[in-house]
Amino acid sequence: MQSDEVVWQIINHGHCSYKVTTDSSNFCKNGFNLTGLCNRSSCPLANSQYATVLEENGELSLYTKTVERSHTPAKLWERTRLSVKYDEALEQISRSLNLWPKFLVHKSKQRLTKLTQLLIRSRKLNKVARQKVETIPAGHAQRDARAERKAQIAARLDTSVEKALLERLKSGVYESTYQFSTSKYAPLFEETISASAERSESPNVKKRRRRQKEIEYEQVRSLM
Repeated sequence: MQSDEVVWQIINHGHCSYKVTTDSSNFCKNGFNLTGLCNRSSCPLANSQYATVLEENGELSLYTKTVERSHTPAKLWERTRLSVKYDEALEQISRSLNLWPKFLVHKSKQRLTKLTQLLIRSRKLNKVARQKVETIPAGHAQRDARAERKAQIAARLDTSVEKALLERLKSGVYESTYQFSTSKYAPLFEETISASAERSESPNVKKRRRRQKEIEYEQVRSLM
């Protein structure tokens, strides 16, 4: 047979995983605790007859346990859904906890009041449009910056290597090493030279050359 006093003596003077000790008072982390305090009357483990009010997904429910169901832990707590209306929920608690200790009845109604006010405030806050602030992890930003720097360095390296190889091929460094003709690479040399020349030209020269090409194109169209 379960003895509540023995259980409380073990919990109070021994170890309890739900107990939180502070300088002012002791608190309880058990979800079924009615007041949140660690004392004899509020402990859900040391009371065979106990009741509490819990909130689940916006719905309030009354949970009760009796000593008759102590031998079946899976069915120890009996759930009673409370009405959305505050007055009807108070009447449900009064009917369900009839002839129960006044402490449990009073604290259950008090907890119902607090949770009802909490739900009302949460519904009001959900109606107000609020800006959502999203943070960017510093590690991701640093990783992207490093990858960008590496890509720029690799691009500059590839361009410099390509220019160096073209210059060596043009100067004839590889003629004694490889037996092939450089005539087929002449267009590539011309494109490289023309591209470098265009980059070195002034804007006025580029404009005159573009105008000359437009005139030649108009003459060809008139002949057609």
